[in-house]
Amino acid sequence: MADFTVTPWEVKGKVDYDKLIIQFGTQKISQELKDRIKRDVGELHVMLRRDIFFSHRDLDQVLNDYEQGKGFFLYTGRGPSLGFHIGHLVPFIFTKWLQHKFNVNLYIEVTDDEKFLRTQDYTLDQTRSFAYDNILDIIAVGFDPDKTFIFQDTEYIRNMYPLAVKIAKKLTFSQVRATFGLDVSSNLGTIFYPALQIVPTMFEKRRCLIPAGIDQDPYWRLQRDIAESLGYYKAAQIHSKFVMPLNGPEGKMSSSIPESAIYLSDDPKTVKYKVMKYAFSGGQPTVELHRKLGGNPEVDVAFQWLYMFFEEDDKRINEIEEEYRSGKMLTGELKEILIEKLNSFLEEHRRKREEARDLVHTFKYDGKLAKEMWEKIHE
Repeated sequence: MADFTVTPWEVKGKVDYDKLIIQFGTQKISQELKDRIKRDVGELHVMLRRDIFFSHRDLDQVLNDYEQGKGFFLYTGRGPSLGFHIGHLVPFIFTKWLQHKFNVNLYIEVTDDEKFLRTQDYTLDQTRSFAYDNILDIIAVGFDPDKTFIFQDTEYIRNMYPLAVKIAKKLTFSQVRATFGLDVSSNLGTIFYPALQIVPTMFEKRRCLIPAGIDQDPYWRLQRDIAESLGYYKAAQIHSKFVMPLNGPEGKMSSSIPESAIYLSDDPKTVKYKVMKYAFSGGQPTVELHRKLGGNPEVDVAFQWLYMFFEEDDKRINEIEEEYRSGKMLTGELKEILIEKLNSFLEEHRRKREEARDLVHTFKYDGKLAKEMWEKIHE
């Protein structure tokens, strides 16, 4: 039995991703698939090269459709929260690359309803307010405004509901309960909600590819059980690993544990303080021992974050790893490299976030794809 837990709402322990692939019944992204992607678009994203996105369902079918001229579309989402951190941003960064390279439509569902239904901490007005702030961070990633539709469930429900009830009729309570661990005390909203999250996979009569953390996979298992009976494709997925939390190699970064995360709003002094104080080290207890024995990059948070995507140059990341393993580079020096990269990234992100304030209406209502989706109300 696995000594870790992965669900859409909880990740505990040190995740063994090879075991998780077996447990979830997904497939590892093979070198053959990577080679096909590189042939199709000319390069591989750093997160593919380094197996940050590591698992899939039907990615081969997506590439078949693309290579045959049928195309596909992208769908991902965000459960709005008070704090948006680096870990939340990873799937969006990769999704932007996919949209740009394959030139496809993207639908981003902001689940202000689910956040309200699944917690006692926030009112619906609060989760809707979080949604606006989170949408600014999403837009700042750089999506194509003509090919991206960002929608909040509580606003777009009129369009979603007819398809949602068809989906809900195909699902039984026992299926939903078994998939998500619900029980008789669960509120009715959480029981119905999976039907709403499945809806965007059927926004087009083409195959849908969902880039997301592997913890979200259970939703799409339900979709894949019923999609063809409703005349749609089974959703394909490409799964990412979790961003290691600052305070250790177990679990994942969490908004509810401030010392585990770097927030997109953290200023340079806060970033430096958090990394220096909380970032789990793979180094030795003393400088002398570290020079002699070297460090362990597999558990070192600073190295793992650089490897994830903050240092995209493969030659440079290999040099850093070699110097750290040999003891030539100390933990403090490694942390300083990360701090510089983080602050540079966050400064640019915050600049783009301010510019995003003028683009919210475009992505939600006025952009080419957004207009097409809203006009369906009147069909």
